[in-house]
Amino acid sequence: MLSVALRKETQSLAACTLRRRARLCQDLARRTFTSSTPSSSAAPSTSSSSVTSPALPWFMDPSDVEPKPSPYSCRVGIPQAAARPLPPLPSDLPFDHPITRLHAELKASPHLEPGTLMVRSPIPTAVGPPLPDSMPRGRRKRGRTYVGEGVLDNMGGVWEWVIIAQVKEGTENRGAIESVIRIVRRALLTCNPPLALPPNNKRRSHGGWAMIDAGDFAVHILSREAREKFFPDRREFW
Repeated sequence: MLSVALRKETQSLAACTLRRRARLCQDLARRTFTSSTPSSSAAPSTSSSSVTSPALPWFMDPSDVEPKPSPYSCRVGIPQAAARPLPPLPSDLPFDHPITRLHAELKASPHLEPGTLMVRSPIPTAVGPPLPDSMPRGRRKRGRTYVGEGVLDNMGGVWEWVIIAQVKEGTENRGAIESVIRIVRRALLTCNPPLALPPNNKRRSHGGWAMIDAGDFAVHILSREAREKFFPDRREFW
């Protein structure tokens, strides 16, 4: 009985396979004929530049190739804030000064905030009241404030020019300040003649502020927070 039942199941499975194969062949023939034969109701093309769509493969359904609107086509671009104009170089700066080359290198850096690179003269600091004259006291003769005659009252500032470069917000702790420092050192060490710079120190940045002393000018690379704290616009830097 088991062999007879197994034989019947096998015959039924073979018959089902044959019917499925015949139906698949008919469906494939119908799709091939439909995709390769042009529709009689379609109007003839009057333009010679129109391109006819290629025939679909037999394994693709025509309903699957209908153009669907992209979800990104409805997105509206976020308006970007207008970049601040870059302040020009001072008119009394010589054209062959190393600052001119350094300014050209820095304004092309992608790490700086657009429109924040600035070259200016140092702001003069008000001189406080003079110290009262006092004679040295004690065994080691300390506390003297009178240095004698022949010393000028106003010796001038430390630098003739100051360069302020602000990195983009949020990048000060991700190597932006160090990258700008490398640009500054490379530009100043390769100029003719090269400038004498302090030794390269990897821990030169403190609190989002780094400074390079280049002799008669200084370069400040700082973050937005440090600039608002130590170089605010209310002091008329622009």
